[in-house]
Amino acid sequence: MKKGPIREWFDALLFAVIAASLIRWATFEAFTIPTPSMENTLLVGDFLFVNKLNYGPRTPMTPLQVPLTHQKIWGTDIPSYLDWIKLPQFRLPGFSEIERGDVVVFNYPSEIDKPIDLKTYYVKRCIGLPGDTLSIENGNIFINNNNYNEPGGLQNRYFLRSETNINDRIFKKYNIWEYTKVTNGYYINTNKENAEAISKESFVNSVTVYRMDESIAANRIFPNSVEYKWNTDYYGPLMIPSKGLEIEINTDNLSKYGSVITDYEKNKNTTIEDGILYIDNQIVKSYTFKQDYFFMMGDNRHNSEDSRFWGFVPYDHILGEASFIWFSFNYQEENIFKAIRWSRFFNVIR
Repeated sequence: MKKGPIREWFDALLFAVIAASLIRWATFEAFTIPTPSMENTLLVGDFLFVNKLNYGPRTPMTPLQVPLTHQKIWGTDIPSYLDWIKLPQFRLPGFSEIERGDVVVFNYPSEIDKPIDLKTYYVKRCIGLPGDTLSIENGNIFINNNNYNEPGGLQNRYFLRSETNINDRIFKKYNIWEYTKVTNGYYINTNKENAEAISKESFVNSVTVYRMDESIAANRIFPNSVEYKWNTDYYGPLMIPSKGLEIEINTDNLSKYGSVITDYEKNKNTTIEDGILYIDNQIVKSYTFKQDYFFMMGDNRHNSEDSRFWGFVPYDHILGEASFIWFSFNYQEENIFKAIRWSRFFNVIR
């Protein structure tokens, strides 16, 4: 029997949704950058594709959801999923392993109340691999006591000393979009090249990189313990857990890794009481990690909520590698024709 036009339209739409869902799940998925935490590598308004083939696509954990959505139905606050069914998660074989320096998209670990595959997506650079010991001294990163080779275009906060009220157009000229007026100058977020360029203006006295004092313990810094007076510029040393690593359960290790064991290791009835770890109501004297973990940081070092604040990223939270930018739009530019960043089209993300 010949299909009517409505039936043909419905079948075509159903096929398109199924095909798009399979492509989105197994190969590439489109994302947009909403925050400046990865500037200048990724800018607010960049649209990018995430490659899931490199690390291997994950099987869905929450099958009851509206196709082609994430967390909420488009344009509403209505959840797009039901957590009545939760499937075990597996990762299919990929073409490569996660490497130090990769720009990675992952699910935000701290959203403990959501299924892993429906947690908010974050994008950061992988700084520390499983088994690494990471430390930060005066803003400089050290991995296993070796200086980490920073990517080009890294942004920091600088103090621009000037007695003049600087016009917005001047900052725009030097591609500086984040700045705050304070006594005797401005705090600006930019890269080294732009900082050096604007420092040559006649009305600028000096431009110096900002660093927190080593003696200051910043709020909300992982592992949120009074024992570690760390901040964004002075941090660690901290060892990153790896699959198969065995640690002794003591006060120091529970401070650093207790939340990892209770929140991400999928143990039954895990609690910590009075400095003692209980798993399935049994006291645990040593613990062996079940999966790898990673330390992620934003390239905009003084304007990034990353592993320095909320800790390690578990392997099962990794979605894929940020691959390339396919469109870019500067929402702060009033002229719509100038707002399109043509030079960023199809740029490979490094």
